[in-house]
Amino acid sequence: MDFKPLITLLAIVNPLAIVPFFIHYTQGFSPEQRRRTIYTSAFTAFVVIAVSALLGLNILEFFGISLASFQVGGGMLLLMSSLNMLNAQPAEAKPSSHELQDGAEKAAMGASIAVVPLTIPLLTGPATMSTVVIYAERATDAWQLAALVAYGAVIAVATALCFALAQPIARVLGKTGINVMTRLMGLILAALAVEVMADGLLKLFPVLGNHLR
Repeated sequence: MDFKPLITLLAIVNPLAIVPFFIHYTQGFSPEQRRRTIYTSAFTAFVVIAVSALLGLNILEFFGISLASFQVGGGMLLLMSSLNMLNAQPAEAKPSSHELQDGAEKAAMGASIAVVPLTIPLLTGPATMSTVVIYAERATDAWQLAALVAYGAVIAVATALCFALAQPIARVLGKTGINVMTRLMGLILAALAVEVMADGLLKLFPVLGNHLR
């Protein structure tokens, strides 16, 4: 079984890096509200990955986008995400500090905070979706596609664990530890991004492959 998609998704989603945001958004929540937020975030992350795996290629076909073009664009997005992570920022695009403050004020309005912004775009944004679609195209049979959906479940479990242990993780790792982990995942993601872009460029411009031989 190929675990590269799982490693890539873990690097992009990186729930450890979202722990400070989870703590920030759930300040003042009761234990029951916090549990509901954890379950909703984890389930939504799984749904985003599963839908991208099962319907992503159909969506590309509907808009007339070639997979090779999508790979290059997705690879560039992954590379940008990795650069953010190397600067100790979460992979997906994040709101500004003012938006975070506004979001925290709205958190008391209901559990919707678990979906936006905690899951989308903090956990699963464009980089995650494009990665899943690229690996879905590489699936040669239903079992590999099912494995990709199963990886979404693994991501959901990892997210739930990180959020459930948010306070202990923050105390043990501290800001420095989380930054180090984010940079390490960013380095891995950068290498994977180059590989995805190179594969897409070779499909768009086969002549490049002839020069490399």
